[in-house]
Amino acid sequence: MTPNAFTELQDRIGYHFENQNLLINALTHSSYANEATSKGEPAKSNERLEFLGDSVLSLIVSRYLFEEYPDLPEGDLSKIRAQTVCEKTLAVFARQIALGDTLLLGHGEKQNKGNERDSILSDAFEALLAAIYLDGSLEDVKAFLLPFATEQITEIVKSHHTMDYKTMLQQIVQQVNTVILDYCTISETGPAHKRVFEVEARLDGNVIGKGKGFSKREAEQNAAKEGLSYFGIQA
Repeated sequence: MTPNAFTELQDRIGYHFENQNLLINALTHSSYANEATSKGEPAKSNERLEFLGDSVLSLIVSRYLFEEYPDLPEGDLSKIRAQTVCEKTLAVFARQIALGDTLLLGHGEKQNKGNERDSILSDAFEALLAAIYLDGSLEDVKAFLLPFATEQITEIVKSHHTMDYKTMLQQIVQQVNTVILDYCTISETGPAHKRVFEVEARLDGNVIGKGKGFSKREAEQNAAKEGLSYFGIQA
C-alpha cells in the first residue's frame, strides 16, 4: 500500500489524521496483523477500534433520530437505527469511499477478495469511525458520517420498511456471521378455507419468537416481531 493511497482516502472522507498510525490501525485486518506478527513485525488489528466505533456509530445515529423524528415511538426509532447500522448498510457506505482499496489484508484474504466482503468492509468502516473519534472529536465523526446515514434513514422512512420484521431481524442476525436464523411451521389448524399457521423463529435451533397468522408469511412476520425483543427491540 502506497502513502498516496492513504492520502487519497483521507481526501475522499474529508478528514486528515494528525496521528497516521490510527488510520493504519483502522485499515489493518486481523489476517494482515497475524501474518506480520508471525514474521516478527508486530501489528495491531482493527478489532479494538471496531468495538469502539460500533458505540460511536450507535450514539450519533441514535441522537440524530431522537432529534429529527420527535413523534416516532421508541420501537420505530430502534428499528430504523438497526437498519441504518447493519452490516449490509455499512458495507455500502464503505464502498462509497472505496475503503476496500486501502485495507491491509493477509495473503489468503487478498486471494479471496476479502476487500469486497460485507463483513470486512463494515468492520473497517466502524474502525475508521473510532479512529476519527480518537484523532479528532465526535463532531468530526458526525461531519463524516451523517451525510451517509441521513440519506439512508430518509430512504427507510419513505419506503416504510420499518414494519418488515423479518428483514429487520435478518439484518441484526447478519452482524453475527456464525448463527443461523430460520422459520419452522409447527402447526396448521382450522378448516381448509381458513387455515391458521403457527411458526417459530429459531436462532441456531433455539426458539426466539412465535407467531400465528392466516398465511405462513403473516405467521413468520409475527414470529420475527417477537424475535426482535430477544435483541432488546420492542416492535
